[in-house]
Amino acid sequence: MSSQPRKEFTIEQVAQHNREGDLWIVIDSKVYDLSRFADLHPGGANVLYVDSVAGQDATQVFFGLHRHEVLLRPQYARLQIGTVQGQEETIKAPKPGDLSKVPYAEPTWLSSGYFSPYYKDGHRKFQKAVRAFFMTVVAPESVRCEESGKRISQEVVDKMSEQNIIAMRLGPGKHLKGRTLMGGIVKPEEFDYFHEGIIHAELARYSSRAVVDGLLAGLVIGLPPILKYGAPALQAKVVSDALAGKKYIALAISEAFAGSDVGGLQTTAVRDGDYWIVTGTKKWITNGTFADYFTTGCKTETGFTVMLIERGPGVSTKPIKTAYSSVAGTAFVTFDKVRVPVANTLGPIGGGMGVILSNFNHERWMVIACSISAQRLAVEECLKWANQRMVFGKPLTSQAVIRAKLGQMISRVEACQNWYESVTYQMNNMSYDEMSNKMAGPIGLLKQFVSRSGRETAEDGTQIFGGRALTMTGMGKYIENYHRTSGFDAILAGAEDVLGDLGVRQALKKMPRDTRL
Repeated sequence: MSSQPRKEFTIEQVAQHNREGDLWIVIDSKVYDLSRFADLHPGGANVLYVDSVAGQDATQVFFGLHRHEVLLRPQYARLQIGTVQGQEETIKAPKPGDLSKVPYAEPTWLSSGYFSPYYKDGHRKFQKAVRAFFMTVVAPESVRCEESGKRISQEVVDKMSEQNIIAMRLGPGKHLKGRTLMGGIVKPEEFDYFHEGIIHAELARYSSRAVVDGLLAGLVIGLPPILKYGAPALQAKVVSDALAGKKYIALAISEAFAGSDVGGLQTTAVRDGDYWIVTGTKKWITNGTFADYFTTGCKTETGFTVMLIERGPGVSTKPIKTAYSSVAGTAFVTFDKVRVPVANTLGPIGGGMGVILSNFNHERWMVIACSISAQRLAVEECLKWANQRMVFGKPLTSQAVIRAKLGQMISRVEACQNWYESVTYQMNNMSYDEMSNKMAGPIGLLKQFVSRSGRETAEDGTQIFGGRALTMTGMGKYIENYHRTSGFDAILAGAEDVLGDLGVRQALKKMPRDTRL
């Protein structure tokens, strides 16, 4: 590392430092002294002494091998000793809240010069603030937790709570009353599903798929039944602490015996005076390893019933290793003769199917919002890489097959986005009961379409990045992670084939009897 102060150098001056022990290079108008770093270079020192690097402008070579973020790391940034005379930096790191300028990297409503019937200026201001928050607070945490597998820190959860992001992820409703949302950018009575969708989109943009779930997805899907069906005393005990990030909730429905077949659950609850005695197991429970409460589906004498079970005697959890990081807290949960107050019953005894099915719509819509954002980021990554990657002396975009893949990726994500916005607009204009009646089918079909599109995009992205898409670090790290985890969207909140069938069955029920070809 050089101790020289940063100053301006001519290209001719840089060219004089091109040998072992005295090695300078230029990257995007910045001069770096690699004399002492060369032997520490991960790719070996020899690659730095070739004619196209030593003492030369190595911008193209660098960006064919490394991401821009490498230059921003402190250990590498301090190698810069100056700039090239008469040149200016062109590749700059985005500032918190900045939009991407890459075509199709942002939805149309955020793109300059385009319009939308759904989003207003208030949504755009809200989006900027949410992006800045996730970029500065959540993104660094996502990297740490994705690698370590440890749960999200309480510090980050507290910051989310301060902005009322946890509460806003549950959508519009009475639970927002009296709260200051993102510093007051939007009033509780103005908050709608498009605002909520922005939160999910930004979360997915700056988090791995596992972190998306690890950032209290269990609460997002486990708390609504308490808000809608819980007794006042139960709500008073649970809701405030949950929205403050002090207590965690998981939705415990799926079992080894039954996943999408909710009616086939085997966990039982037997009445014993003012208590239920609950026995059984649950599997693939998101946030289950650290949840304080479990919104649980059980079989009772009068039918399927939902109740809130607090972690305590008889409740045990163990982590399940999945294709994504254990930061999600995926768990196998065992209930061994757990005593649960009957007052913890959510909704009518025997009426649990209605409680869960109405909750599924919002959960599936949330998965859709996150998935579309993740796909859009994949499109951005591939457009950047194909534009800067040189093959056979030309950019990768000179290959027709690559342009065809990019065209398919763009078409899919735009189709997903537009259908999603149409569905969200309907949700904004329907009551909860209307949504339950009219939107379950369309949301199911949309989730099937989005999850399948995501896996196709993951495959195309892998082909575009080639071998780099197979490594967990480096140029293709996002595509590798997305390819490995995009299948979660096809399974969680309802398998895509089951949801496709649900959508068609609901449509058939509404077929008019007086129609014929």
